[in-house]
Amino acid sequence: MEVKVAKTAGFCFGVKRTVEQVYEQAENGTKPIYTYGPIIHNEEVVNELAQKGVRVIESEEELKTITEGTVIIRSHGVAEYVHGIINNKVKVIDATCPFVKKIHDTVKKYSTEGKKILIVGNSGHPEVEGIRGWVRNGEAIVIGNAEEIDKISLSKDDDICIVAQTTFNYNKFQDIVEIISKKVYNILVVNTICNATKERQAEAEQIAGTVDAMIVIGGRNSSNTQKLFEICKRKCEDTYYIQTLVDLDLERLCSIRSVGITAGASTPNNIIEEVHTNVSRLWKNVRGI
Repeated sequence: MEVKVAKTAGFCFGVKRTVEQVYEQAENGTKPIYTYGPIIHNEEVVNELAQKGVRVIESEEELKTITEGTVIIRSHGVAEYVHGIINNKVKVIDATCPFVKKIHDTVKKYSTEGKKILIVGNSGHPEVEGIRGWVRNGEAIVIGNAEEIDKISLSKDDDICIVAQTTFNYNKFQDIVEIISKKVYNILVVNTICNATKERQAEAEQIAGTVDAMIVIGGRNSSNTQKLFEICKRKCEDTYYIQTLVDLDLERLCSIRSVGITAGASTPNNIIEEVHTNVSRLWKNVRGI
């Protein structure tokens, strides 16, 4: 069995930076330590941090009750007004990914200038909700696929600025932009998809097209991992979406000649290495090595 592990699998820059900040605060920060929402979409990491005393705040109402300690804003970012509801007695660490923060600045700038903001992304995702919260002079429009374009109100005279969720599928974004460009004359497109996302998706697609089975590792609530799975599934029918090794039925891989492995941006290296090690060990056991 040949096992191919994507070089781009695992923590991206923004997630790695955020997770390191939380671990640092857990060891040396002003207690108690809180994150506003799960720091990343990975249950293993969230549970490990909980064991170190890091609590997750799930709502704005709960956030308003915090009067001491440290609150860490996760890599997905938050709406502008959320910063204003945090008690000034609390230490705040803004761990928003710099690439996400750039989108906040973009939509704030162009909405202030009167442009209608259109966000291409998953409605309800914390990153998208955060981006919406930086729009001035009106509400942002959010669409997740080309089919939704006909459901929104657009006219040829609209002045539109289009941005994207950092982890959105690049090809789908391009398709959406092309369709909207035929409906609206005045359109500014700011491609805010993270380069790491594009590279990860491209490498996953390439590997999936050359193997008999593909393993995609990541949290069930991870948007970027879900997109990786969809991309790989189109290229390789036997694609498996797992959170950890426990979710993988190794016996199903016994007759497979080649396996590819990739992982979402919130997947720690130790989980990727565990899957790789056990898949490789399976091959050795089958051959009696």
